[in-house]
Amino acid sequence: MTRQVTEFLLYRWRYILGYMLVGAVLGILLILAGLYAPGGITTSEMSIAVRSSLVSYDHFDPSMIVNLPYSLLQKAIFSTFGVTLLSIKIPSLIIGFLSIFGLLPLFILWFRQNVAIITIGLIITTGQFLFIAQSGTPGIMFIFYAVWILLAATMLSRRARFPILWKILLFVLVALSLYTPLSIYMIVALAVAAALHPHLRYLIRRLPPTQVAIAATLSVIIFAPLGYALLKDPSTSLLLLGIPSAWPSLADNLTSLLRQYFDFTTPHSGVVIAPVYGMGSMALILLGIFRLFTVKYTARSYIIGIWFLFIIPVVILSPKYANILFVPMALLLAMGVRTLIIYWYQLFPRNPYARIVGLIPLTILIASMTISGAERYMYGYHYDPMIARNFSQDIQLVNNQSPKYKSITLVVSGDEKPFYDVLAKYNSKFIVEQSFPSNNTAVLVSKDVRFLAPLSQEPDQIITDRQSTDSNRFYLYKNGLE
Repeated sequence: MTRQVTEFLLYRWRYILGYMLVGAVLGILLILAGLYAPGGITTSEMSIAVRSSLVSYDHFDPSMIVNLPYSLLQKAIFSTFGVTLLSIKIPSLIIGFLSIFGLLPLFILWFRQNVAIITIGLIITTGQFLFIAQSGTPGIMFIFYAVWILLAATMLSRRARFPILWKILLFVLVALSLYTPLSIYMIVALAVAAALHPHLRYLIRRLPPTQVAIAATLSVIIFAPLGYALLKDPSTSLLLLGIPSAWPSLADNLTSLLRQYFDFTTPHSGVVIAPVYGMGSMALILLGIFRLFTVKYTARSYIIGIWFLFIIPVVILSPKYANILFVPMALLLAMGVRTLIIYWYQLFPRNPYARIVGLIPLTILIASMTISGAERYMYGYHYDPMIARNFSQDIQLVNNQSPKYKSITLVVSGDEKPFYDVLAKYNSKFIVEQSFPSNNTAVLVSKDVRFLAPLSQEPDQIITDRQSTDSNRFYLYKNGLE
């Protein structure tokens, strides 16, 4: 007897196998991105590490309130594991994983399971996501908040189980997100979309007032430190709103932004590889924009469209905040994938076997896009000299010397001192100085202050970095030690 395609075990388990594959690939990519590519830290990551270490309940500084949740998480990790390459990046790696963990059910609810798996596969292999997820800076927080706020709101609209928990989660995340620059635009955009769309207005009116009051109270409590900081130093609001201190050249910013997303003929590199999406992914995003304008009556079209109206002007003013486009662009990508699948199935409306055979070239296309995206990131961030020079491996070089000596004196420049003070704060073996010590101890002298070492004393070892143009990073003096 002829068996139906739907009876095959592989077909019935296809989504579970797809989720497992996505999870495995995501874990592998995040580990490789955290340890291997680029394998170093930027000056921004060093600055954030210094900032996180200075957060204190005893001495409240309004400037520390920006990105406070991320700083507290990073400080807790420093207290547990010390300051290393991995501990600097662990907060972003964890939050990046949780962001995708929330994005997958969001796509399933907004679209379908096949669209969700394909789109997640494309997203986790983009250079933009992998770079943000491995960078020890709070840039990943905007993605995390956007994903989980949308997911919590969607679960409420679908009347999911435990509605009070989803309400509390929604209000708590909204309050926490306000600590992250530019999040206010996402919140306002979602509020405007909810006010304009009839179905969303209906859902809001049906929310139980008591549960909303409980969730709102928690939200106010979480917002209180931020509110106090803004009253004490109103200028902090400019940073949270992403308003630049000087009026930029809008033409230059717009050109830079367009090159970042659409310049496929002359790809360029810096701290972030550009263009951030491959040509195939961008074609799907454009297809999603087409779908957005043709099906503009749905709640998701309202949300995505209004969201872009609020954030595009901000990104033009400050292209460095381009990562706030990630989630709405991901939603457009999912819409493009869904549209492509719908049009593909319309070619074979009645013949299931023709559909399966017809999916072969589509599968090859998606697989090649994901593989090429991952390869582009890994090779670009590991071998491109224009990119590698932006990442320092000094923290690994210094930590590699720690097990060899009871104490190590680090002689560094004034610019380097704040970061190495953080290292010494969480590792008692290190002592940071700005002059060459005379006692019997191992001394690591930074390349920038090599002149502070006695001219009559030769270094016992020159510690080098194979990925840096100026590879001589530190000079080791044992000072009579064996």
